[in-house]
Amino acid sequence: MTHEILDDNMLNKLQRLAMIEISENERAKVKQNLSEVLGFVQNLASLDTAGVDLQSERKTPMRDDVVHESPVASDVLKHAPKSSENFFVVPKIIE
Repeated sequence: MTHEILDDNMLNKLQRLAMIEISENERAKVKQNLSEVLGFVQNLASLDTAGVDLQSERKTPMRDDVVHESPVASDVLKHAPKSSENFFVVPKIIE
């Protein structure tokens, strides 16, 4: 079991701020789960990042924007009671 980082007072405060209600039988499990998350964050905070370049030029690689035909629209529309020019036809409900 993880060391409890979150006490009852902090859980009550979080419950109030989030405007949620945690039942008595769920409180222990919620405290344990949140304590594990906070412990993980504490581990991250203790990492030595002195040699890490925060301004690196790493970017998400781009892919070619290629149009591919997809039969999804026609497959969906063939099950519609009415369709016209690749659109569903529905009864008018707003005047």
